[in-house]
Amino acid sequence: MSGLSWRERLRRMNQRSLFHPSAVPGEPSGEPDDLPPPATVRAEAVQRLQVGLFGIGAMVLLVGLASIIGGQADRNDQLAAPEAAPTTEPSAPPAQANPLADAGVVPDIAAQPSPSPAPPPLDLPPPPRPAAPGNAAPQE
Repeated sequence: MSGLSWRERLRRMNQRSLFHPSAVPGEPSGEPDDLPPPATVRAEAVQRLQVGLFGIGAMVLLVGLASIIGGQADRNDQLAAPEAAPTTEPSAPPAQANPLADAGVVPDIAAQPSPSPAPPPLDLPPPPRPAAPGNAAPQE
């Protein structure tokens, strides 16, 4: 048996000793000079715990705040919808606007084209008679 108890071996164990065990099974891995004092180890553990709990608390507060803001926005949308009716009568859209004519770039074009006289119909000869089909027997 080794001279060290299991408690002492656990105290001396660190991450490096877990991955690189000593050559002799009975010999403790690492030297006592490499280990930090127990007060430092405890202080680091407490600090890690505090940071973790603070992070979890901050996330819970942020999610709660986002939920409250989203609920208020939904409530305001529901209340504002009936009041959003227009208060003025809609007016008829203006006649066809011509921004180029308004700017003076092109002459003003009338909204309705002026009626022009219809051209007289053309005098065409009557269409020719259709010929007999190509495979028909000659008629006598």
